[in-house]
Amino acid sequence: MYAQLRPAPADFQVFDTTLRDGSQQEGLNLSVADKLAITALLDELGVGFIEGGWPGANPGDTAYFAAMAEGAVRLTNAQLVAFGFTRRVGMRAADDPLTAALRDSGAPVVCLVAKSHDRHVQHALRTTLEENLAMVHDTVSHLRAGGQRVFVDCEHFFDGYRENRAYALQVVRTAAEAGAEAVILCDTNGGMLPPWVGEIVADTVRETADLGIRIGIHAHNDTGCAVANTLAAVDAGATHVQGTVNGYGERTGNAELVSVVANLELKYGWSLLPPGALREATRLAHAIAEVTNVPSSGRQPYVGLSSFAHKAGLHASAIKVDPNLYQHIDPAVVGNDMRMLVSDMAGRANIQIKGSELGFDLSDRDLAARITDQVKGREAAGYTYESADASFELLLRRELDQLPEYFDVASWRIFTQGFPGGVHPAGELDSDTECTVKLTAKGVTQLVVGEGNGPVNAFDQALRNALTPAYPVVEEFELTDYRVRILDQGHGTDATVRVLIQTSDGRRLWTTVGVGQNVVEASWEALSEAYLYGLLHADHGVTPDARARGLADADLERFTSAASATEHAGQA
Repeated sequence: MYAQLRPAPADFQVFDTTLRDGSQQEGLNLSVADKLAITALLDELGVGFIEGGWPGANPGDTAYFAAMAEGAVRLTNAQLVAFGFTRRVGMRAADDPLTAALRDSGAPVVCLVAKSHDRHVQHALRTTLEENLAMVHDTVSHLRAGGQRVFVDCEHFFDGYRENRAYALQVVRTAAEAGAEAVILCDTNGGMLPPWVGEIVADTVRETADLGIRIGIHAHNDTGCAVANTLAAVDAGATHVQGTVNGYGERTGNAELVSVVANLELKYGWSLLPPGALREATRLAHAIAEVTNVPSSGRQPYVGLSSFAHKAGLHASAIKVDPNLYQHIDPAVVGNDMRMLVSDMAGRANIQIKGSELGFDLSDRDLAARITDQVKGREAAGYTYESADASFELLLRRELDQLPEYFDVASWRIFTQGFPGGVHPAGELDSDTECTVKLTAKGVTQLVVGEGNGPVNAFDQALRNALTPAYPVVEEFELTDYRVRILDQGHGTDATVRVLIQTSDGRRLWTTVGVGQNVVEASWEALSEAYLYGLLHADHGVTPDARARGLADADLERFTSAASATEHAGQA
């Protein structure tokens, strides 16, 4: 029987640990304001529980729970969860200050981590197996008596089960008898595989059936199986899943929660989030990535920029007939969109679909074939149009004779003066770079000089100075990203260079490409194309859909605020 025919378990729980587990990722640091912003986004996604951190363990988490208690974020879908440990060895839960911090956190739910691996009890806690059980029972019953709901994360459960099954199961039973409503089996080291997880979870569900306890799963991704292990646990009877948005977490991360939920909703047919919430998944995942300042992978399932991107010509031919022939779902159901990539692998169908996306009718087979050949030829010379939609549109317009001549460059020259050690004799740091551009715009020819701290910065200043009198809108253009790749690396310093430049006008982003025998030539081409595209769309009032390119509104805000990117790129 197919999984999607199974009925959804009653009151299935979706539990997010981004703010606690996710913040343990290397290079990911969250302020209190960051955590509050992410809390609001997670609540909008519709998860049932948001684990906010460990009150009392550090000032930041303590301040976060205080802010939440004061109403900094008013939750409409989720319940706030405080995370903590069972009481200390040899101490009553009522006397433990960390247990008190959980009790006083204002969170209606507490998730306790408890040792369930006998060797961890003996060597990490340095206590007896009996005392560990007493710690679990005492802490759970104390918090329950105070009116809080209690979940228990059984740390290292799967490894502990393999070495001492009876004891691992006894920890689960003890937590349940003390009043825990859910016991979560944790693959803390992330070393399990789906068949192993399924077998152990099924056995645990059977052995605890008399307790009426909910069994959950908490998986790490060290084998690359966190999502698969989570689904295996669900198939074996787990009715509570934990994970992090974008798969954040220590080492290789945790189970990616959006993938887990999307699989259960779209493949199993279960309704876990509020109606319509899944359609916001892409936007919210990207917005959370903006707050963490740790970009999510473009290849992330469901919500990644490349999740529904098609490059091969064979795929495009089929997609023209029916998009679902090469897509497992309609991207719109998770708020994403199909993207057709243009490259040397593209066939005529790729070009026709991409042209249609940009508003051009390329149904003429000869025209589409001619453009396809041109793209392949330019790709062979080093250009790339996969991420340079702006340059591809300019190529189409030139071929269709639909590109106005906003300006005509007669010549340009770059001059850079450097000093040993980068120090000017007058004591000024860095080198001086000057660019002279001669161009005609709206019938007026100008010879303009731009100065900068590098060639690209000087180019940008010269073009801006020359074009502003004719087109004041260029004042809004801002270079936001600059990337260089050396092609034909075996040629050394005379290798071909490819430059990608991303530009913003405060409302949209566009990327252009340039190729040359050196970084200066390639940068000039990419930058002049960026200004040309910007003028074209300012003139036509065209607003490309940034979200269709995988960018949330927060992406635009981040890029447009990156004014320092121009100076950084100018040093190239």
